[in-house]
Amino acid sequence: MTKNVRVRFAPSPTGPLHIGGVRTALFNYLFAKKHNGTFILRIEDTDQNRYVEGAEQYIIDALNWCGMPFDEGPGTNEKFGPYRQSERKPLYKAYAEELIASGNAYYAFDTADELNFHRTDHEANGKTFIYNWHNRLKLSNSLSLSAEETQAKLDAGDDYVIRFKSPQDETLHLKDIIRGDIKIDTNVLDDKVLFKSDGMPTYHLANIVDDHLMEISHVIRGEEWLPSLALHYQLYKAFGWDAPKFAHLPLILKPTGKGKLSKRDGDKLGFPVFPLLWEDPKNHEISRGYKEDGYFADAMVNFLAFLGWNPGTEQEIFSLDELVAAFDLKKVNKSGARFDPDKIKWFNHHYMQEQNNDELAEMFKASQPELAEIDESYIAMSINLIKERATFVSDFWNLSHFFFIAPRVYDEKASKKALKEGTDDLMKQLIAILSTNTDFSVETLQKEVKGWITTNEISFGKVMMPLRLALVGALQGPDVFDIIYMIGKNETVKRIENLIATI
Repeated sequence: MTKNVRVRFAPSPTGPLHIGGVRTALFNYLFAKKHNGTFILRIEDTDQNRYVEGAEQYIIDALNWCGMPFDEGPGTNEKFGPYRQSERKPLYKAYAEELIASGNAYYAFDTADELNFHRTDHEANGKTFIYNWHNRLKLSNSLSLSAEETQAKLDAGDDYVIRFKSPQDETLHLKDIIRGDIKIDTNVLDDKVLFKSDGMPTYHLANIVDDHLMEISHVIRGEEWLPSLALHYQLYKAFGWDAPKFAHLPLILKPTGKGKLSKRDGDKLGFPVFPLLWEDPKNHEISRGYKEDGYFADAMVNFLAFLGWNPGTEQEIFSLDELVAAFDLKKVNKSGARFDPDKIKWFNHHYMQEQNNDELAEMFKASQPELAEIDESYIAMSINLIKERATFVSDFWNLSHFFFIAPRVYDEKASKKALKEGTDDLMKQLIAILSTNTDFSVETLQKEVKGWITTNEISFGKVMMPLRLALVGALQGPDVFDIIYMIGKNETVKRIENLIATI
């Protein structure tokens, strides 16, 4: 690409960052890094009524956890700062007035009651009220009023908004990297508000002005902004600016495939829709996060990359660097992407196997009070034997508790299957073999115990099942000889003796 790639992720700090927003940020990040470009964070907080304390920091923390730090943004390399729209407020009024001066926008003085009357009247006649070319001259604005009347209202301090003057009888030819060519009849467009009576711009004006001033080359955003594309193209044209290239990402759908994914879906089906835990500062309601639920950031990023994008190969496991190398906006689908809670668990299971056992041991120990006095090296060795069956660190205790504490009870169903007539005698013979063993390695244990079983023509099940039951308390777990090696001779003998006492 000849032009420097500059993309922005521009969320509103109205609450925690939804998983769909994380996916949008990810695609922007991948595109920027693929083309040696710049990934920018801009906080779009023009709607101060919806501002939520802590939401901006949450967004930053979420990006950092995902391994996607921004190159420019609040407090970081503020080349085109400030990066909060609320701090750019003085800029927008001048640009709105520039559009009025060029005839592309106008003052509108209609009150909320007047507009509600028109809407209600239209609805009563089975119509939809649209403020545009077909009725603007009948309404209260600087197009229907004389210059003197308009100035008088401004001087009197009457409330007003500034609306864009959408053209009549034109066909717009728009381009989208993902969706191709789009045609829009301007007669169906309304005259959108660009500047509000509270002195703040709407999203549309601030978005265009900021993208231009920050030299954004590509706007990669969610499908919900596709209806705004026509207005944004027209605004660039009205200002005489070159428009960036646009790409509208497909929706992330509910697990059923019908409708947009919401927090309610996560609450109902038991999975998070936010990257990090969030506590609402007003009501202190807690919303779960993928990090706190035990997901690895790499797993979530890998999963999100496939929500709407496909590399065109069979490969599913990608590191972030591999995603950067493979990413192409032309391989992003138009249709919505179904969110599959089981698929992200599949990714997490894979990434679990790649984790360092020492780091996992530290996490496991911190989460389990019973391990407070246990050496982390021993915990790491235990994890190595069971993590292939784990998806989360929270799974470790159920899979490995027998490495740390002896079973207090024995699974009833397993006991009926493992304990037969003569089991106690066989277990006593096994104790004798283990007690005289001087080399307690896994290989020697296997050789001696299996040799004894074979030589005496004993069924393997008659020995191995009660042995596993004695060690674990159930017929589960890794290889019994690995368990024996880990817990040691004395503990092994003690557990077998405990089992004999219950027979």
